[in-house]
Amino acid sequence: MPPLPTIPLDHKTRKPDEMIERSRSFRDQLQRRRSVRHFSDAAVPLEVLRNCVAAAASAPSGANKQPWTFVVVTDPELKAQVRAAAEKEEEAFYGGRAGDRWLRDLAPLGVGPDKPFLEKAPALIVVFAQRKGGDGDQHYYVNESVGIAVGFLLAALNDAGLATLTHTPSPMKFLREVLGRPDHEHPYMLIPVGLPVENCEVPDIKKKTLDEVLVER
Repeated sequence: MPPLPTIPLDHKTRKPDEMIERSRSFRDQLQRRRSVRHFSDAAVPLEVLRNCVAAAASAPSGANKQPWTFVVVTDPELKAQVRAAAEKEEEAFYGGRAGDRWLRDLAPLGVGPDKPFLEKAPALIVVFAQRKGGDGDQHYYVNESVGIAVGFLLAALNDAGLATLTHTPSPMKFLREVLGRPDHEHPYMLIPVGLPVENCEVPDIKKKTLDEVLVER
């Protein structure tokens, strides 16, 4: 195949002091982000969700295949179906499917099989990974590509002032059935989105320090 035509790069070069300030501000904003399980039922403008999904869909991907689908669910009946199916899988998970070590690690976070946030949150964004295209087209580095897109999505939603939760009931194939997605799409992550309830509280967890995660050579 011939190479693609090229266009000028749309890039804004910044001075070092501005780069430092912007990186510090973005760091501080993301460090305040927390997983939320107690959502207000206040509506979220669909335009905000669409903009954030568009930001996520701008992520890089293997061979530019863009192997993702984002399903935004706001219909109360569909959210109730998602919750019922998710809780069925979670009951099996907490009832024996998960190992003792896994359950011990989860215990301090106060989580369990009940998932009321799946109905309470005004929107759910279900991310699907496409192992192949609908026409059988080969996709590459799918997990890596979709993971980057989810990171973009969480950062965009956080920047818009919304709270999120990364929820991964196991297994998740029920999401494809409930939402009527085709066989080549595989559920990757379920993200409740909205505003936190007033006076919302979250577990007092600590993140690793920069010295623990950064190696400079």
